[in-house]
Amino acid sequence: MSEPEADSQNSIDLPMVAPPDPVALAEEKKWLTSLESAPITKRWGAFLRRGGPGYLQSSLTLGGGTAAATLMAGGAFGYQLLWVAPLSMLLGLAVLSAVAHQTLSTGKRPLAAIREHAGPFFAFAFIAGAVLSSVIWHFAQYALASAAIEDIGLVSEIGISRGTGGLLVLGWAIIWSTTYGRSPALLKLFERSMQVMVWMIVLCFAVVVAKTGISDVGAFLSGFIPGGVGEIYTPDGDESKSVDALSIVVAGLAAAIGANMVFLYPYSLLARGWGREHRSLARFDLFAGMFVPYLLTTTLIVVAAASTFGPGGISFPGKGFAPIDAAEILGGTSASRILFDLGLLGMVTSSITMHMICCGFAACETLGWQVGSKRFRLACLLPTPGILGAFYWGDMAIWIAVPTTILTGFLLPAVYIGILKMQRSKEYLGEDRPQGPKAMLWQGLILLATLVLSAFLIWKTATAVPGWLEQLTG
Repeated sequence: MSEPEADSQNSIDLPMVAPPDPVALAEEKKWLTSLESAPITKRWGAFLRRGGPGYLQSSLTLGGGTAAATLMAGGAFGYQLLWVAPLSMLLGLAVLSAVAHQTLSTGKRPLAAIREHAGPFFAFAFIAGAVLSSVIWHFAQYALASAAIEDIGLVSEIGISRGTGGLLVLGWAIIWSTTYGRSPALLKLFERSMQVMVWMIVLCFAVVVAKTGISDVGAFLSGFIPGGVGEIYTPDGDESKSVDALSIVVAGLAAAIGANMVFLYPYSLLARGWGREHRSLARFDLFAGMFVPYLLTTTLIVVAAASTFGPGGISFPGKGFAPIDAAEILGGTSASRILFDLGLLGMVTSSITMHMICCGFAACETLGWQVGSKRFRLACLLPTPGILGAFYWGDMAIWIAVPTTILTGFLLPAVYIGILKMQRSKEYLGEDRPQGPKAMLWQGLILLATLVLSAFLIWKTATAVPGWLEQLTG
């Protein structure tokens, strides 16, 4: 028997093979309503036990790019740039909390809503950016995953090849991503597994930092105060290896939230059956499930790098230093080296899985399929050619890294503008449209995130494209 299709692209309810249990959902909404008058500590404690979608965002953003950027920041500039990660994620929170407010207030599926209330171009940017960023950056994630497996020692001790290590990650990601949406219990188990994975990543890097220590507590604390933007690090006078602090700052502020995160998040809320009553829970879940783990992980990597490459330590090699290159140096002893590798492996594996889920949602929303159906599971396989990154990323990076950053990047400011238009739309939000100083602050942060991202992309285009063309022709 064939699977039933979605009733309509403009249907409010998300078409799912196994939608949330209406009885359990009604009880949850009643419980949330009863918490509105409870003390804030009791409410937050209760929210900690009911979150989930926020951790999916952590799983998506804590990938190889985050590891590389924070390692570069700590290795080249010590603790000076610790403030970049929390500030960048606060801008991301402004965007995602607006998406949550819109989706939970109206119950409307985002793609149809943005097409109707912002325009077809913004709808195209919304879904095209999500798919392109998930598929193309899949390659780099597999390259780092296979390198981490090799560095742990599995290649030499067990005899598997580096490519086979990537295939093991692919197998795990396929099995786990295709459980999403098949039943309410499996959906909850999937979210719980991502939550465990996120905290295991934090724990791995925390143990490494416990061994490296904090070389200067005063400098560590002052590192959360914005500064150090004008610094340039040039290892041993080699200009080709120079690292510019401003480029790290702008890239960090721009890259904390990806197009696939903005697309996936509202659909993960609808898959849980969340509605108006869940708005406070969603805001808290973004803070506890995304902001806090991101802050901890990036801080720990910066501290590990700063403590190792700081005064009296090893000289940081500069530009081109990859996360896996740091494993042996940062790890020191065998145990902490393996923990560092496991932290990296956890970051990229969870990110790979969420890339696949994002593509599954994109196909379902575009073609009217059900989440959790066979077609959804097949769509989750869309990014799997990324496994080639485990074999050929060194050759592929020169061709796709720069154009991919620019192509997918320029779609994201369009998405932000679309979200901002919807946040201001009386027709869309009705009485739920934010007003007053809070609304102005909210909209101002989204606009700031848009401007920072646009400035980064213009700078990236101007500085990276000429060198990229020279490499191709050279």
